[in-house]
Amino acid sequence: MNREQLHALLGKAKARIAHAEFVIVGSLAILGAVKQPPNTMVTSIDVDAFLKNDPKRTGELAEALGQGSAFEDEFGYYLDPVSPNLPSFPEGWRGRLTLLDFGDVKAFFVDPNDVAVSKYIRGEDRDLRWLRAGLQAGLLDMTIIEHRIASAPALDGELDAARKRMARHKKRLKLA
Repeated sequence: MNREQLHALLGKAKARIAHAEFVIVGSLAILGAVKQPPNTMVTSIDVDAFLKNDPKRTGELAEALGQGSAFEDEFGYYLDPVSPNLPSFPEGWRGRLTLLDFGDVKAFFVDPNDVAVSKYIRGEDRDLRWLRAGLQAGLLDMTIIEHRIASAPALDGELDAARKRMARHKKRLKLA
């Protein structure tokens, strides 16, 4: 996935729902920070996003642009409408959004370190691969992640498990 593909998808979304501002929240939020991140960070074919000014209507895009849609069949990727309350982002994440103005649409990207917090909490293998790639490329900052994770919403035991994952990465990647 790259910025051009993201722009094409958001342009189709705008044509369907007449909204031009989107928030990108998942793995592909890294595209807001860097034009060409490591391949491991952009292997996702689903763009986790919601409408910035009307999040409740994002689901209306699923049939036309979501998983199993004609758009996915033609282009090989799709929009995954999500709630802004779904990910486990730390406090203040909305204030750290990065804007990429494509002209006809605007994409607001969650800060990569905030995405990292959510991924450490979830802890799936694909999340850990994304995190390793970002840390190795210097696109993620473990000190910032460690600071922010304390303010993220999590279920019992999730923060402890996340901190253990972080400690393993610090040791394996020889991070301070």
